[in-house]
Amino acid sequence: MDLFSRSWTALRAAVAELPDEDFERPSGCAGWLVRDLACHLVIDAQDVLITLVTPAATEPTRDAATYWEVADTPPTGDDPLDALIVRLAAAYVEPRLLKFHLDDVGSAAGRAAELADPNLRVGTRDQVLTAGDYLSAYVLEWTLHHLDLVADLPDAAGPPAEGLAASRELLERIAGAPFPASFSDTDALLVGTGRRAPTEAERAELARSAAKVPLYLG
Repeated sequence: MDLFSRSWTALRAAVAELPDEDFERPSGCAGWLVRDLACHLVIDAQDVLITLVTPAATEPTRDAATYWEVADTPPTGDDPLDALIVRLAAAYVEPRLLKFHLDDVGSAAGRAAELADPNLRVGTRDQVLTAGDYLSAYVLEWTLHHLDLVADLPDAAGPPAEGLAASRELLERIAGAPFPASFSDTDALLVGTGRRAPTEAERAELARSAAKVPLYLG
């Protein structure tokens, strides 16, 4: 729960500190500018709020690793929901309005997470998880999107080290095997999710690993 808060706070702070011109830079998400990614984070925050107030009476059907759906192909940005995000982001017109909305809804999501009982069973996407597992899954979400945010912004602050380490561990659970020890946590996440193509040396090491990559998570 604490790691969720630290990862989410760091991501929101990184967005808040961006100069206006950076919102027009490309992000690490296919087809999205930084402003589109920031708008997506508003939707994510709403999802967290909705899920944490949607208790479930049945036993959990998923955990933090099995929460994720793994696709065979990478996202293209052409999905109708992805296209909707682009239109919503453009409607904000000024980055300060988008920053304000993210801070407003994002702070509420952060407070809700801090108050949640980790053993509470919640429902989302026709799944049942404990709140603790759900928020653990979102540490990976925040960390990957933090990397997406700074993909073309070398001066922007990256995700916290503890979030990177926890996200790598979770991605390795999803992959079914650890990534090569020579991979940094950041490289494991970028290569492991197809955000960056492996170098020849990395490809050779992956060939000796049992990890199945890339993993296109949704």
